[in-house]
Amino acid sequence: MTKKERVSEVCRVLDEMYGTGPIIYLEHENTWQLLFATILSAQCTDARVNIVTRDLYQKYPTIESFANADLAELEQDIHSTGFYHNKAKNIIACARRLLSDFGGEVPTSIEDLTSLPGVGRKTANVIRGNIYNEPSIVVDTHVKRISKRLGLTKKDDPTEVEFDLMKILPKEHWIRYNMQIITLGRTICPSRSPKCGECPLYDVCVSKGKF
Repeated sequence: MTKKERVSEVCRVLDEMYGTGPIIYLEHENTWQLLFATILSAQCTDARVNIVTRDLYQKYPTIESFANADLAELEQDIHSTGFYHNKAKNIIACARRLLSDFGGEVPTSIEDLTSLPGVGRKTANVIRGNIYNEPSIVVDTHVKRISKRLGLTKKDDPTEVEFDLMKILPKEHWIRYNMQIITLGRTICPSRSPKCGECPLYDVCVSKGKF
């Protein structure tokens, strides 16, 4: 099977197993809530972030309220997500930049998004793909690990993985690939002891039998 054929089969199986609709695990009601939740999700589970944001977005219901938040108080509010000092500092700075430079709206371009404090390509692509429907590939630890196991990339740097996947995945699959792979990674293909015998991608995986 050629690499092109393997990619086509990977996409077909993922669509068959998880569907083609959007899957977003972070709870939100608008764009800026998803943006801040994604910042909070760094090195933290989505489940924990959702627990925190349910109260957080009641306490801080607007971008302005985050922009005016007390740093020490916000740190306590998000303490359980880890790395709370940097996250609180970035969220406050990000809220202020959204108000001063973007009229309180979350921008759409990768350049504008990554200019915001605390926003890298991963977070920017979450917003671009899931909110603005701009074809984007989000590379997190699951996507990097499983894409390497499938032989779709050999890279370790997330940005390099992103560009490798952009070259080989059909553009219409970019947005959903991330969430499909996250689901696969959480249930079947974790970093340790993957359940290869249960994996729907077993036949096209170049790493089968190596664990």
